[in-house]
Formats: sequence, C-alpha cells, structure tokens
Amino acid sequence: MNLVDSSGWLEYFTDGPNASFFSRPLAQSSDLVVPSITIYEVFKAVLRQRGEIDALQAVALMQQGLVVDLTAEISIFAAKISIEFRLPMADSIILATSRMYRATLWTQDSDFEKIDGVRYAAKKNG
Repeated sequence: MNLVDSSGWLEYFTDGPNASFFSRPLAQSSDLVVPSITIYEVFKAVLRQRGEIDALQAVALMQQGLVVDLTAEISIFAAKISIEFRLPMADSIILATSRMYRATLWTQDSDFEKIDGVRYAAKKNG
C-alpha cells in the first residue's frame, strides 16, 4: 500500500520537478490510501490556483484510491504521533493513516524526511 501526501499530489498535478517520483505510487490506484485531509488540502490549493473545475477533477482522480475518513482511532494515534515527531496536525494525521494501513508514505515535505516508512524526495525548485 502507498499513501502520497498533499505535497506529492500537488507536485504530480502541476508536473513539477518531482512529479516522476510520485507517478510510481500514483499509477497503482488499487494500492493507494488517500486520507480525507489530503483531499481537503489538495482541493483548496487547486481551487485557489486554477478554479473549481480543476479542483474537482483533481479530487476525482484522488478518489480512485481508498479514501480514509478521519476516525476517532486515527485522531488519537495522530495526536500521539504529533507529540512524538513534533508534527503539525495534518502531517500527523497523514502519518497516522499511513501507519494504520501499513502504507509507505511518499512525500517531499521535509517534516517527514527521517521518519521510518517514508519515501522522501527533497523538493526541487523548477
């Protein structure tokens, strides 16, 4: 199983310098875990930058994976992870979800750089 965080989805959708890094896990939607908070973050960013039609198209692609809602169990686990790794709320929810589903987390967010179970690619300017 794989989970691509919001930064990875946005990089892929904009065909940024790290898009190919994220295309590998995104190619297998049957093995993709999608936390609902990433849908929020991606929809908001695309809506702001390109409008509602593009934002809805992005979300439609994301929903081809297994969408995981924020449950009480994930919330509690995320709070523990937030304290352990000093992560912001959204990042801790994403990491907690990846761990609960035994998914590899793919990201270019430096907050995750040295955490087990994470595939990290440094963000490239381009």
